[in-house]
Amino acid sequence: MNKEKVSKGILIGKAGDRNLEADLYLPEKNGFHRPALVIVHGGGWRKGSRNGVKGFGLLLSRSGFVCLCPSYRLSPEAPWPAQIEDVKCAIRYLKANYEKLGLDPERVGVIGDSAGGHLALMAAVATEFEGAGGHERISSDVKAVASMYGPTTIQYGTDNEGRALLMGAEATEEDYKGASPLEYDLSNFPPCLLIHGAEDPAVPLAESTVFYEKLANLDRKAELHIFADEGHAFDRRSWSEEKMVDIGDPSSVYGKTVIDIIDLFFSKYL
Repeated sequence: MNKEKVSKGILIGKAGDRNLEADLYLPEKNGFHRPALVIVHGGGWRKGSRNGVKGFGLLLSRSGFVCLCPSYRLSPEAPWPAQIEDVKCAIRYLKANYEKLGLDPERVGVIGDSAGGHLALMAAVATEFEGAGGHERISSDVKAVASMYGPTTIQYGTDNEGRALLMGAEATEEDYKGASPLEYDLSNFPPCLLIHGAEDPAVPLAESTVFYEKLANLDRKAELHIFADEGHAFDRRSWSEEKMVDIGDPSSVYGKTVIDIIDLFFSKYL
């Protein structure tokens, strides 16, 4: 029986006077120099919680990854770039505590789904947006990144309510470009995994295919996995229930397949 070591609601930093918390999933066996993952939840930047990615934390920790699932400020609380600042704080927390957690600070990756996928990609491209959450002297660089159906362009003048709320009423066109991973120089982008449903109505497949093509043209290491006939958050679709389920739920249609792809990718590149 797996006995993951789970710590809920640990303090990882501050956003002003507000605590930033996360859930930590450690592999069953103690170890040193282990790979680590920051796992970022989705929800259109305006809702969702770290509990939504607990299945990722549980399953990937069983494969030997130290997994940290952080909360971050949602857009109703604070506009961009608060969200990426908090994600970067989580990355720095892992590196700052590498000895205590038994991980290698040079083997840290980041993964997210939907809005979390966008934030994962941004963590790999943006050298700014560090914030002042804690451990500012430590680099937030990551060695590998994975995005599941995450937006790669935040279009200016969009009528998408979630993206408009993310950026705030005062955001300029340059601000929107600064929040779009596709707008950055990707010539040094780390190994990247992209997973997307072919019929996604919320985040069109092109968001991932165009990003992949740009990486491929720059000879970067990149994988793109497209699931035919599937929509947004397809990994949460259940064989037996109408509602979405946790990716670790036995009834999840693609849960095991998606976890295996992620596991293999990060085992290779971390």
